[in-house]
Amino acid sequence: MNDLTVPEKLVKLRELMIHQNVDALVVMSADPHMSEYLPDYWKARQWLSGFSGSVGTLVVTQNFAGLWADGRYWVQAEQQLAGTGFQLQKLTSDESSTHLVWIEKNLKSGSVISVNGQTLSIQQFKALEKTAKQHDFKLEIQQDLIGLIWSNRPELPSKNIHLMPEGLNALSRKEKIQAIRETLNSKAIEGHFISSLDDIAWVLNARGQDVEYNPVFLSHLYISSQQAVLFVDSTKVDITTQEAFKADGIEIRNYQDTARFLANISDASVLLDPAKVSIDHQQAIANDIQVVYDINPSTLFKSRKHESEIAHIRHAMLKDGVALCHFFHWLEQALHHQENISELTIDEKITAFRAQQDGFIGPSFSTIAGFNANGALPHYRATQEHYSLIEGDGLLLIDSGGQYVDGTTDITRVVPVGTPTQQQKRDYTLVLKCHIALAKTIYPEGLAAPLLDSICRHTLWQQGLDYRHGTGHGVGFALNVHEGPQVLSYYAPIHAYSKLREGMIISNEPGLYHEGKYGIRIENLVANQLHAGFEKTYGEFLEFETLTLCPIHLDCIVIDMLSNEEKDWLNHYHQTVQERLAEHLSGEVLDWLIYNTRKI
Repeated sequence: MNDLTVPEKLVKLRELMIHQNVDALVVMSADPHMSEYLPDYWKARQWLSGFSGSVGTLVVTQNFAGLWADGRYWVQAEQQLAGTGFQLQKLTSDESSTHLVWIEKNLKSGSVISVNGQTLSIQQFKALEKTAKQHDFKLEIQQDLIGLIWSNRPELPSKNIHLMPEGLNALSRKEKIQAIRETLNSKAIEGHFISSLDDIAWVLNARGQDVEYNPVFLSHLYISSQQAVLFVDSTKVDITTQEAFKADGIEIRNYQDTARFLANISDASVLLDPAKVSIDHQQAIANDIQVVYDINPSTLFKSRKHESEIAHIRHAMLKDGVALCHFFHWLEQALHHQENISELTIDEKITAFRAQQDGFIGPSFSTIAGFNANGALPHYRATQEHYSLIEGDGLLLIDSGGQYVDGTTDITRVVPVGTPTQQQKRDYTLVLKCHIALAKTIYPEGLAAPLLDSICRHTLWQQGLDYRHGTGHGVGFALNVHEGPQVLSYYAPIHAYSKLREGMIISNEPGLYHEGKYGIRIENLVANQLHAGFEKTYGEFLEFETLTLCPIHLDCIVIDMLSNEEKDWLNHYHQTVQERLAEHLSGEVLDWLIYNTRKI
């Protein structure tokens, strides 16, 4: 059945839906941990539809099949869904564009909606349940219909987990667990169930290999004043790790035992993050247990890096910068000599240069190397079936990152190939002005992150231009490249945990995309730090320290479009890049660095 086409899979699914008396199937992009990046076993949405973007929701009925995806994926989705029977439904900030509204308008009263409760968060379930009650729909969350027709489904991953090297983490496992217990105690809550994998890896100072690009391991964690229980496949835990966990009071139980455990907890109250715990797990808890819904305390703790951890991240950025100088020097020479280069070559080479650095683990996400029209797809990925050669004139957008033992990197640069047009140079300079505007911003500590977005977009908005993705996402410490709660996007809701705090790391990545032509994005990672220049009459203020160390290509800039302040920022940034990297480079690569960090 793995050889079935998407239309053939839809036929099989619809036959099963009739047999199971299901009128509509909803397929989420998730696993029991509400992860963004999924093990192959949980890639049901991709398996059924063929759409490979990281986010999307499917709805299938007997006469309709739709994929809901946001603006980052519209062009990609239209290409991948062509001829499949699935229709792209463009998801925007307008609430009427959601799959829930489509369900309201198109299903009859009494319709049965099926969704795998293992892949549906409590938060998502409540929204779906509200719709169901209003329109007399019936919800069925106990079945995995996709699993019934997916033969040769991949197994769950089983790679070993490992402890992080001593000295990298500012706090020990015991200290982190104690901090969570103190938070629970302050809220008069007795227990806490955690499913989000990056939270668990952070709490335990351990890393894994179960999810591509993210150094995490499939597990759940329960913490109370009396116990700490890790639910994990015990074959992944070697003797050294077992003993370390045992010494810190952490008990290991079978990964599959969570529902049985939750059904029998004696704690009178339990804390669940409604966005990060499945409805399947929530419903396993006895009705007489008080369930408190709030963000995982560990999510807030890990978002604020200690100064010692930021120092490690700076070191990772140094290594990444050295690798990138070697890569961009190679690329410049290869283009000059008209070597046969494709987007796939870019991915291979940039990873190879990073692999030469100490402590490199692997890419932090799938490298985006898009030439001209492909660069206009924000989440484009070249494949053996679809890629472009780097030849002629245009712009090459490269978004890549590395996982190192001491930090996670994420950077985007745009390389001019041949002779860029004046329009391309103008657009490049507009995006650079947006980037600098955010990089220079000083703002009150505790400001809601989405409010900064307009400062970054201002220059584009004045030209009637914009981009359909956020300007910044949080980044983990040797962990997930996408981390909450901080998110810099005017699309994002403002809530109690939107506030920017000292020690948070976030990306600065404005862009501009012309469908079918080219795309531009300039991205650095920045750390929130206290601004020391003001009196505290109006409280503390924060500013950004730019962590990424790599030249911003100068040949695409229209110099006259930059103000003196913008030139000063760029010159200062390039001076810092040169000073930090020069002693680690030599020969032609050093010459390349010096030339590309020249003063303008």
